[in-house]
Amino acid sequence: MLDRLLEISDLFQKDMARTFDGTPLTAARIRLLWELQHLGPSTQHALATRLEVSPRNITGLVDALEASGYVTRSPHPTDRRAIIVSLAASAESMMLQMQRDHAELTADLLGAVQPDDRAGFERGIDAIATRLRELVAADEATRATLGEASA
Repeated sequence: MLDRLLEISDLFQKDMARTFDGTPLTAARIRLLWELQHLGPSTQHALATRLEVSPRNITGLVDALEASGYVTRSPHPTDRRAIIVSLAASAESMMLQMQRDHAELTADLLGAVQPDDRAGFERGIDAIATRLRELVAADEATRATLGEASA
């Protein structure tokens, strides 16, 4: 089963790479755009937290996306130190299309599962994702504890 899950992950990555081949969009940049599409305009700090990357990393991602015309920056209305990142108008239409494509692929993939099996399949996928999140969080906590002990 793990081999199949790894294969599925690899296939999703190949599909995404193929879809965005010839554009300046990397997986990390697409993930940032996806977050903006779902959350709306956000501070760089909030994006860094949400994407679990450093402030330096988020600055690089936003710089590249801004230079390519995918996002805009504007001053925060109440915090002079913060910058708001928003989708540019051209990126909004692209992200809406991406959402439609996402929904179509979801329907297509679920169509491969027998209707009577779908509820169980979705419960199983949710259970696996939940357990993997727990394992990753536990590993991160252990590493943080070990890091504090060695400091």
